[in-house]
Amino acid sequence: MGRGVVVALFLVFFPVFCLFSQGRDIGSHEYVLRGEVIVEFEPIFAGHVDDEYPLDVQAAGRRALQEAAVLYSAMVYGWSFNYDVGERARRIEEKLDLEPVAAIQFGDPALRVTNTEIRDSNFRVWTDYELSDGQQRRVQVWRTGMIRNAQAVGYGPSVMDEYPGWLAVKKAALDDAARTALRTMLRGSERNRPKEVTGFISLASFPRFFVESGRVAAAARFRVQIVEIIPFSAY
Repeated sequence: MGRGVVVALFLVFFPVFCLFSQGRDIGSHEYVLRGEVIVEFEPIFAGHVDDEYPLDVQAAGRRALQEAAVLYSAMVYGWSFNYDVGERARRIEEKLDLEPVAAIQFGDPALRVTNTEIRDSNFRVWTDYELSDGQQRRVQVWRTGMIRNAQAVGYGPSVMDEYPGWLAVKKAALDDAARTALRTMLRGSERNRPKEVTGFISLASFPRFFVESGRVAAAARFRVQIVEIIPFSAY
């Protein structure tokens, strides 16, 4: 896109940026999380053309802020999880249930845009999130104690009867990354395969979303706190 388009982008979208950065004294908290969100202007997921296709600048910016709020929630608060490890020989299905501990809402004044760029038909948005004192303590807990690190690539559905929306598709890929990360981590640390594991999991940083063979994929790093490991012998 030409320079005139980029200038127009700034002029159109700048009021929106200001709206979401009002009400917070910038620099009042030392601890800041940072992340980049990439929004496609022409989103197609598993053969489904998005309802807003093609996106204009305001729609792309709104989606960037919505996604950033979800990802910062996952970094600060994370999810509680119940993971049935599964075993094919016993016909036990692998299943991961994730429940958000809390959420940062779209429009939170602590979430602010620091830079934007149009590149390769994508809208790239860099954001900061200023942590409150309570949120700082939560993040510190995720980086101390008996916290384990895990990482994996997860995939969204390859076929969808109904299109659940762009954010649901990305969340599905992120959930699958969490499942794969937990499975890989447990294989490396547990001598005997457990039946069930419970605990808490959070994002270590913003994931990288991309498309592979028509499926949305998420490459993500996690922090994991195990609460209980239930062996098969308990059943």
